Amino acid sequence: MQNGLYVALSSQIALERRLTTIADNVANAGTVGFRATQVKFEDIVTGTGANSISFVSTGGTYLSDVKGGFRNTGNQLDFAIRGDAWFGIETPDGPVMTRDGRFTMLQSGQIVSVEGYPVLDASGTPLQVDPAGGAPSVSADGFMRQNGEQVGAIGLFSFEPGADFRRYGNSGVVPVGTPEPLLDRAEAGVIQGFVEDSNVNPVLEMTRLIMVQRAFESAHAAIRETESTFGDAVKTLGTG
Repeated sequence: MQNGLYVALSSQIALERRLTTIADNVANAGTVGFRATQVKFEDIVTGTGANSISFVSTGGTYLSDVKGGFRNTGNQLDFAIRGDAWFGIETPDGPVMTRDGRFTMLQSGQIVSVEGYPVLDASGTPLQVDPAGGAPSVSADGFMRQNGEQVGAIGLFSFEPGADFRRYGNSGVVPVGTPEPLLDRAEAGVIQGFVEDSNVNPVLEMTRLIMVQRAFESAHAAIRETESTFGDAVKTLGTG
């Protein structure tokens, strides 16, 4: 009887975590460059044979690799990534990877993210252009030119977010280890004048949210029923 209570409780803990990730995904459905959080659960089996009991793990989070749609902004300092790569930005907490390519050029000529953090080139150095040269033109391989001369290149990086990754802001991800710069850009590049929208499908996520809420309520009802049965058994045995 107690085992049933523990199984239902483990289910509730897992469902609560899934609810949290779905709610975060829905909240960021309009966030540029956002990648949805997914959760992977596993069975935890104790005992053997007829005495075995299956619990659900608390789950491990991972980042969805589904790409968001591209949206034309017409802004020369907006960029979307073609392929499996990330922009690098320098933050007070170190390098952060992001798919949000909404950049700005400061009066000093430094290229910064929408939060004001320096954008990195392939060597990990803040990207700097001629402040008097106007908005640069950027080719598909990320090389930046002003007045026909190459002045720099937007850094594209490869890294594995891994399980239980850590976000930075809305669309940034803190890398574990050192991200690898993509030097051969045949499989990845940038598209100037576009941004990548969130890969969250709001309708699908809302459907999942309703299903998980119902499952959570069912697990809660099972816990109440088990507790009631257990209480009745204790009362009956106590009067014997």
